Amino acid sequence: MKNKALKIDFPTEIVGEGKVKILVPKLEAFVKSPSEYAPSKAPVFYNPVMELNRDLAVLALQAYQRMVDREIFVCEPLAGCGVRGIRFAVEVEGVKEVLVNDINEKASQLAMLNVEMNGLDKRVIVKKEDANFLLATHGAPRKRFDAIDIDPFGSPAPYTDSALRALRNGGFLALTATDMAPLCGVYPKACVRRYHGKPLRTEYCHELAVRLLAGFLAVTAAEYDIGVEFLFSHSTGHYVRVYAKIAYGAKRADENIQKMGYVIHCFTCFYRETKNGIFPSSLPSECPECGANLSIGGPLWLGKIANKEFCILMKNELNKKRLRQREKIEKIVDLVKGEVDAPPTYYVLDKFSDALNLPVPPLKAVLESLRGGGFQAFLTHFNPKGVKSNVPTAKLKEVFRETLRSSGKF
Repeated sequence: MKNKALKIDFPTEIVGEGKVKILVPKLEAFVKSPSEYAPSKAPVFYNPVMELNRDLAVLALQAYQRMVDREIFVCEPLAGCGVRGIRFAVEVEGVKEVLVNDINEKASQLAMLNVEMNGLDKRVIVKKEDANFLLATHGAPRKRFDAIDIDPFGSPAPYTDSALRALRNGGFLALTATDMAPLCGVYPKACVRRYHGKPLRTEYCHELAVRLLAGFLAVTAAEYDIGVEFLFSHSTGHYVRVYAKIAYGAKRADENIQKMGYVIHCFTCFYRETKNGIFPSSLPSECPECGANLSIGGPLWLGKIANKEFCILMKNELNKKRLRQREKIEKIVDLVKGEVDAPPTYYVLDKFSDALNLPVPPLKAVLESLRGGGFQAFLTHFNPKGVKSNVPTAKLKEVFRETLRSSGKF
């Protein structure tokens, strides 16, 4: 692997992340104005903001390795400078080998230098191929990967099919989507093209983004008689992320299809409901509470988007590691774990109060009122002022008013 002839002809610097040291583009050298997005201007893509994403990826991969309890072969087909794959090799116990790949020649050269710098020549393979071509060459049964992490600049949709076919039975797939404008309903046609589902520009659009991505993965997997179980999902900043374990079998694929469906939303009164099935017998068009026209999002995933036991495994691994953003990671994992059994969608207190022309009641008081009334009530990582509940929208309005009265604000 060592190659003394490798030379980098652009400004670089060494940064520390997790347990590794990485040579990366010196981002400030590639921007001419503060408004420019530095990572996309550099000759090799590297985004320091995504360290949290990579931290969670390390924890999730380690949790998966604990589940299967064997050595694993990992692939990162869109590696950039190789930081994620190198961290997997160094920080995740039980990783036998990592293949990092990038079609960009400068990226693959930089990744090679980083592999050498971290003394990983024998455990990390660097390739310079088209990502889909690389994955296709590992589609045969004895060449498949245990885990694949796809973290593109934009949509993972073009690589999902190839990734599924390059995973062994019981394999682990992580997908990042940074194209939030389509997923959150700003560009609905682009979302339909990429994810085969219609988005809704609602206050809970980030959850719908996760469910659209999850639904796309589930339906794509079903084409190959593969089922998926979502172990962990989150929305953070400018992206959404899902982690899934796959299982071969038409029955499992059929079960996944049954968990697809639609979210029906009223933009006038905040009423919402869900409808299971890709081909439901009927979908309502008029709001039962205010009579306004309803909007429909989907098809998308309506099943669970995380697994409680997997969250516990991630938390256990977090307790063993020293990560810069430990508190933030712990909060995300705890909130995701806490909302595993919550129904789809959530209410944002500020927006709901604005619609009612009322002050915003205390979040804790709303949760207590809902639970006292026999309803489910969960916090959500999607929004710090969000509440997940099975309460009907009309009843929630009453709860708001009662909560404000009891707190002396109404």
